[in-house]
Amino acid sequence: MELTGQVFAVQANFYRVKLDQPQHNIDTLLCVRRARLKKIGQQVWVGDRVILEEPDWQGQRAAIVEVLPRRNYLERPGIANIDRVILMFSCQMLDPVQISRFLVYGEHLQVEILLCLNKRDLIDDTTWQAWHDRLLGWGYTPLPLSVERGEGIAAVRQRLQRGVSILCGPSGVGKSSLIKYLLPELPIAVGTVDPKLGWGRHTTRHVELFPLPEGGQLADSPGFIQPALPMGSRELGQCFPEIRHQLQDRQCEFSDCLHLEEPGCQVSKDWERYDHYCQFLAEVQEQEALQAMTSTPDAPLKVKKRAGGKTIIEPRLNPKKYRAVSRRQLVQSLEEDLEGTGKT
Repeated sequence: MELTGQVFAVQANFYRVKLDQPQHNIDTLLCVRRARLKKIGQQVWVGDRVILEEPDWQGQRAAIVEVLPRRNYLERPGIANIDRVILMFSCQMLDPVQISRFLVYGEHLQVEILLCLNKRDLIDDTTWQAWHDRLLGWGYTPLPLSVERGEGIAAVRQRLQRGVSILCGPSGVGKSSLIKYLLPELPIAVGTVDPKLGWGRHTTRHVELFPLPEGGQLADSPGFIQPALPMGSRELGQCFPEIRHQLQDRQCEFSDCLHLEEPGCQVSKDWERYDHYCQFLAEVQEQEALQAMTSTPDAPLKVKKRAGGKTIIEPRLNPKKYRAVSRRQLVQSLEEDLEGTGKT
């Protein structure tokens, strides 16, 4: 019988795996990734379902030999098989474009989205109602929180009782503080907000799954200001509830319609986030054009990924110009020249 489990933590080159069926009173193993998986470029992420070889029960160690197919995944941070995304923002720093970008990021996974607005106690009722109605028009019902006062925590707990949930959002909005309420026994650091920039410090450095007392699992993620847009230009429209709603009973004339100025388009421009859609579409199209230009072997440019996710575009060197000529090629070239002159 295959020994299977779920990766719940990644630390350097080691993986902690919780077994589906504990044996010998052991339910957790410290694992490594087999060299074969490294050679084929198979990454192992938190949330992955994996198959293990026969472990060393005494040492409580094993090796991962196969990663089972994923339902979905986020490449950065590396987490797979997500059921729910909790998007958390601070009521003091609400940026419509930033919120919209995170929502599109969550919609791409095709999972449940729980939109939480923390620090509700720091804004008045009129401001809150205005944002509530605005986000409702986008297709989302925001959940008010005040983690400092412990308000709204019970409503969050109720939504997380099944599946894997990941907590995302900008730095300094209270994600680690929320986790301290949900999992009070965990030693989690809580950062402060820079008074000049309005941003918080990163207190979460890696991803790990934590079992919740009421059921389900919660994954914290390192904070980031602006998530990437991993979808293609034709997929972007489906990440907006407004577009999905307009296309429920009718379809555009062309299947590859991008809802800009195409003839027969059934999506109107009379909705608030249309400008956000156009902005994100231009960004995604630029990414696609850059990828197409640099993925061709004969292209003049190439893209290199550096630490921290930074993308560097460099000119592609001409291998014929910079590659050393072998001795065999030199001899053959000399013989051809001698034959051309009639000398031997």
